[in-house]
Amino acid sequence: AVAVMAPGGEAALLILLLVLPSASAGLSGYFGTKSRYEEVNPHLVRDPLSLGPGAGGSLPASCAPLQLRAVLRHGTRYPTAGQVRRLGELHARLLRRPAGTAACPAAAALAAWPMWYEESLDGRLAPQGRRDMEQLARRMAARFPALFAARRRLALASSSKHRCLQSGAAFRRGLGPTLDFGGDEVEVEVNDSLMRFFDHCAKFVALVEENDGAMCQVNAFKEGPEMKKVLEKVASALCLPVEELNADLVQVAFLTCSYELAIKNVTSPWCSLFSEEDAKVLEYLNDLKQYWKRGYGYDINSRSSCILFQDIFQHLDKAVEESKSSKPISSPLIVQVGHAETLQPLLALMGYFKDDEPLLADNYARHTQRKFRSGRIVPYAANLVFVLYHCDHVNASQEEYQVQLLLNEKLLSFHHSNETISTYTDLKDYYKDILENCHFKEECELPKVNVTAVDEL
Repeated sequence: AVAVMAPGGEAALLILLLVLPSASAGLSGYFGTKSRYEEVNPHLVRDPLSLGPGAGGSLPASCAPLQLRAVLRHGTRYPTAGQVRRLGELHARLLRRPAGTAACPAAAALAAWPMWYEESLDGRLAPQGRRDMEQLARRMAARFPALFAARRRLALASSSKHRCLQSGAAFRRGLGPTLDFGGDEVEVEVNDSLMRFFDHCAKFVALVEENDGAMCQVNAFKEGPEMKKVLEKVASALCLPVEELNADLVQVAFLTCSYELAIKNVTSPWCSLFSEEDAKVLEYLNDLKQYWKRGYGYDINSRSSCILFQDIFQHLDKAVEESKSSKPISSPLIVQVGHAETLQPLLALMGYFKDDEPLLADNYARHTQRKFRSGRIVPYAANLVFVLYHCDHVNASQEEYQVQLLLNEKLLSFHHSNETISTYTDLKDYYKDILENCHFKEECELPKVNVTAVDEL
């Protein structure tokens, strides 16, 4: 029915699909938080269970893993209801183009595109998201076989969101039936206080989440010259008056290109509207939002995550104490599933991916080589893993317990040493201030006096 409403649409769609692979080849690296996990680990395209280059790490042979703590982002998901609504609105505009208007192959082709997304999908986990998690679990077990062994206890927690609960269940499934983890079937415990700490932080909610003024840089960029250029180009390709489009509609067209790739592994006709240069501009728009809402833009973004950071170290402390007392480690495996919004503030709290200059609406050109690229940091199925080791034959007692940190299955260098392994003592010492002086309740209290949001932040 859609094709009938768009004269010549089927032919235009076919032509568009034939030229698409070359048209979209350069876009997939710029999808921000809607990026496939394979963008950060391209070797997984060929072999989803490959551990990739340099999988071994640099630990002495005398070190044995005691505890693994993983914070995961859920797998590939469907668009939210709001995104589906906006896409429907844009698609309807293309369908409404009068039959007699000038030939416009892109508009005809996209009108013929079957709009299959429904609001009921609202951010749910896609089948690809389940595969993301199952395969991640299998790779983790292959990388740390001593920890993922039979009868080792697995503590599995998740945010209350459906996509996270399903991701947790898929992770457990990926470990297979051979691992009985102490006999009982592993339940996924809901823990929003750790996985959605941002919802429980009144200061963050009032001054950032629900404060339009907090997103002034994002809004300014939407109206700026870079976005204006993309807007004009898309309007021209669709033969629509530029006034009928805005930054949000253009962004939803771009995100549809990303969703189709991540969910269905196809190149969507929506991709044809964008060049690589356009994609860089739209990635910056996404990153600006992440920066100001979840990253370094405001202190409360990262400070609100200290409840999770401290919990990680409390469990590491407990494992060290148990090891020193020659007791079995009560929690050798702790896997928690949250959101990009769980991981991004935590990594900011730890000081990772911080640029010398803040991301602003007017310094896009200076940030082409920025560290803060959300698609590289928190794609779908992103994971931050702390691994605690006990090492024999060491020169000093503080070297007995060592830690490694992996982000998306790659070793991260520690800030205090630039090395990929640290003594547990040195790591705790480096983060001493956060571990001792970041109090979630106090950090998240709304100020009593009536100050403007910007002053407070």
